[in-house]
Amino acid sequence: MNIVNKVTLRHLKENKKRTLITIVGTIISVAMVVAVATLGSSFLNMLQRDTIKTFGEWHVMYNELNQEQIESIHNEANTKSLSLIRDIGYAYLEQPTDENKPYLYINELNLSAFEQMQVQLLEGRLPQNNSEVVISEEMLNGSEKLIEVGDTLELEIGARSAKYDDFFINKGENSSLYTIDGENKEFLIELEKKEYSVVGIIEEPLWDHYWSSGYSIISLLNEQSPLSSADYFGYVTLDKVKRTVFEEGERFAKEHQIENVDFNHELLRYQGITINDNVQATMYGLLSIIMVVIMIGSISLIFNSFAISVSERSRYLGMLSSVGATKRQKRNSVYFEGFIIGAISIPIGIIAGITGIGVTLIFVNSLLGSIGYDQEMSLVISPVSILISVLISTLTIFISTYIPAKRASKITAIDAIRQSHDIKLSKKTVKTSSFIKNFFGIEAEIALKNIKRNKKRYYVTVFSLMTSIILFLTVSYFSYSLSKSMELSQETVNFDISISSHNSGGQLDELLSKLDQVEGITAESLNQMIYLTTNVEKEYLPDSLLQSIEEVPEELVNGKYSYGVDLVSMNQNMFEQYVTSIGLDVEDFDQTNQHQAILVNQIQYENAEQGKYVEGESIKLQEGDTLQLELTTYSEEIDDMVVDEYGEVEIGALTNELPLGNFYSNLGSIILIVSPAAFEGIVDQMEYVNHTLYIQSNDPIATQEQLELMDNIDFMNITNTYMQRQADENLLKIMSIFMYGFITLITLISVANIFNTISTSIALRKREFAMLKSMGMTPKAFNKMIRFESLFFGMKAILYGLPISVIIMYLIYMSNQYAFSYTFTLPWIEIMIVMVSVFMIVGLAMLYSISKVKKENIIDVLKQENI
Repeated sequence: MNIVNKVTLRHLKENKKRTLITIVGTIISVAMVVAVATLGSSFLNMLQRDTIKTFGEWHVMYNELNQEQIESIHNEANTKSLSLIRDIGYAYLEQPTDENKPYLYINELNLSAFEQMQVQLLEGRLPQNNSEVVISEEMLNGSEKLIEVGDTLELEIGARSAKYDDFFINKGENSSLYTIDGENKEFLIELEKKEYSVVGIIEEPLWDHYWSSGYSIISLLNEQSPLSSADYFGYVTLDKVKRTVFEEGERFAKEHQIENVDFNHELLRYQGITINDNVQATMYGLLSIIMVVIMIGSISLIFNSFAISVSERSRYLGMLSSVGATKRQKRNSVYFEGFIIGAISIPIGIIAGITGIGVTLIFVNSLLGSIGYDQEMSLVISPVSILISVLISTLTIFISTYIPAKRASKITAIDAIRQSHDIKLSKKTVKTSSFIKNFFGIEAEIALKNIKRNKKRYYVTVFSLMTSIILFLTVSYFSYSLSKSMELSQETVNFDISISSHNSGGQLDELLSKLDQVEGITAESLNQMIYLTTNVEKEYLPDSLLQSIEEVPEELVNGKYSYGVDLVSMNQNMFEQYVTSIGLDVEDFDQTNQHQAILVNQIQYENAEQGKYVEGESIKLQEGDTLQLELTTYSEEIDDMVVDEYGEVEIGALTNELPLGNFYSNLGSIILIVSPAAFEGIVDQMEYVNHTLYIQSNDPIATQEQLELMDNIDFMNITNTYMQRQADENLLKIMSIFMYGFITLITLISVANIFNTISTSIALRKREFAMLKSMGMTPKAFNKMIRFESLFFGMKAILYGLPISVIIMYLIYMSNQYAFSYTFTLPWIEIMIVMVSVFMIVGLAMLYSISKVKKENIIDVLKQENI
């Protein structure tokens, strides 16, 4: 080790506090980079495993395959495995306990399919030929007849048909039972007898659901025998998943005359492949912005540390120049300091980042089960991610040391003795406005002159504060963008339980009157809804709809566009509560003859053409505008569509709030809320009205159990959305845990940065403070001067930091616009928090630093030549 490096090491040891702050800041920055990469790998791994368990391990699905096509798939170079499933048909289940599941659903799977489709054996063994079957565990509870391993099933297998006109229903899909008014209208045709031996019991297969009409039993597909028909499903697992998987799948299907091809979009998405490039561009854009922000924060901290280090070492660097040290040796001394910092910080940062995520996952895994994920999030350490993290951290340290190293190389012996490289004064440099002195006092003027006389330290401090503002607001807005994206990509659901009936609304009216007997219900709404249409002038169409119409002008008929109208009403009590909650007068809308409607004007929908989720206005209508409502139905007499008019409604109010219920938003449709009386006057015993009872409860599970015990409930459909909403809320909680942890680390870097800069700056100004005190400055005046310095630092940082933060937030917003469309709004609460925090942090840093120099003896400090 040469003498310059030895002196550098001694300097690091002598300035332990600054060295420690630099090392800690670097460790935090490295830990953040590693944590982001490790978290991403772990989360994607968990999503992949959960998707495989839910949908199977496959990438491309081909339908209705014949023998030649199957052989072509086998011979394809990128085919890793091919799972074949053959739909055999349905057979009646003896003594079913659920009248909506009267069937057995028989399939044949090849050996690959048993593995790829996650067939989990509970008892016995898997079938070894097509005369043996395994049965679903759900089937044991679905029949009163006891079935065990070793039993023989004699079945008559056929296809499902409806009662009228031999209408064929859903072959090859375990769909729900076809009923009319709750009565089963299906029967089996083309029956063939077959005998099976039961050799095992399995978990419920992936393709069975609570609404399925049958329980699956599975046999082995014999691939050695010729496949005689083209009703085989082929699920392909690819050897290498490429970004061209969609184009190659479509091309392969076209070349081999395969009519139907589909993709496992969920699994492909979590493997980094999406058919929607906008979503992928959004993901990469957001991650790039966040990584750049992390690097800027880290560079700011490390750069400031090295810049201050060079200022502190100016005399000894000048001394080295006087004894013959070259520019290269002086420059390398700073690089060597960076190397020492990196050699210590990077390994510790990697370990800290991985450990931090590992500890976080322990707490997160307890929430995963409640959001529907059976898989725990395992800690996945990607070597590539670690390598990238090391490279990013090394690059960060190099960038941070480059400018200080260049400065160090230029310090001459004369400059070091004069210390003219740090402070260069002229009358113009320290000139201040008379307003400062007259309005704030001499202390404020001295504070401002102190700042102006050493602009480098001033710029370093302001830059540190500005970076802190940018980091905090950027990460906060990033968190908001994630929440907004999730909100836009999900349906609006504000209820816990929904109940519908095939028998119009009579049964629901009766049930509504009995809900006071059910504990836990906090709100209920019996909604009536009918789908109508109205013709809207072009001038009232929103801009997004006008753009699509320009491409298809024939959608305008006589200059008007046909809008869908969801006309909705509810029971009287709930209607009054809803109108009052949005600040309106019930009497203005509760009229029979005067059809006043409330227009829900803000909608969220998925725009398939643009490939993004959109938030915007549904229509450009104002209060007082009217709409002519129409109903379009099919007439058998004339074999054509018939349009019936149902009067006008007047827009009485606009709102963005939806009432209790389930609503679907689409561009080109609107939601109108009317009173029960107005709805009855418009509809007038129309046959096409949907009735649904929506319930909110403080204990939805217990409420559903009580509802299921009530009379006639078997003829109604009950759906509990509470669990799904809980899953969504818990997913947001998990995201918040990571985001707030991220913000915490960002804040630590920022605070360390500010304290490091200010405390070092104050320490280097000991002689200046001693001189002011020796000239008669009182402690009160001294403290006032320091407060004004803090104020000037904070104001300048906010003046620069806020505009830059807004620009970065807008870049995040624009990056998100590839997949989600919503209005840009500033996070005013976070901005206020930042403004208050900046002055608090600067003030505390100043007070802390001043407390260290207050006890210094004035004479002793003035005697010191270099501090």
